[in-house]
Amino acid sequence: MSHRPAEFRAFFAYYNAIMNKESGNLSKADKELIIVATSIVNKCPYCVVAHSALHRIYSKNPALADQVMVNWKMADLSARELAMLEFALAVCRAENITEEHFQKLEDQGFDQEDAWDIGIISAFFAMSNRIAHFTDMHPNPEFFTMGRVPREKEKTKSS
Repeated sequence: MSHRPAEFRAFFAYYNAIMNKESGNLSKADKELIIVATSIVNKCPYCVVAHSALHRIYSKNPALADQVMVNWKMADLSARELAMLEFALAVCRAENITEEHFQKLEDQGFDQEDAWDIGIISAFFAMSNRIAHFTDMHPNPEFFTMGRVPREKEKTKSS
């Protein structure tokens, strides 16, 4: 995207607006899990691997994103996470969103603003997945181990 600077800036401005906002009931780990699930449906290896790494870091759970990658319906998700992903994937698959979708979210403590956040993250990353596909993006090798193995602490020189 860098060969079109205006599009690059707009893309990352919107990314920052939805991913780094201070309000709402979605944690950083929640947002990354939505991205992982959306990116799996859209078969985007770059986003699955990169955002699984971020989920592992934010959640401190090295296994959940991998479980979601294999079969999100069998993953060790809380009822809250399950409702969140069901809604996100309905948006991702362009299903008709019904009052039942919103009710399931509300039953798990989400409000209308949270529903918007879940839906917009899924929709934005569906687009992002398509961009990663046509630009042939590949995950950095470091993403595969991030959040799985302890980082080596920098060695300090003794005087």
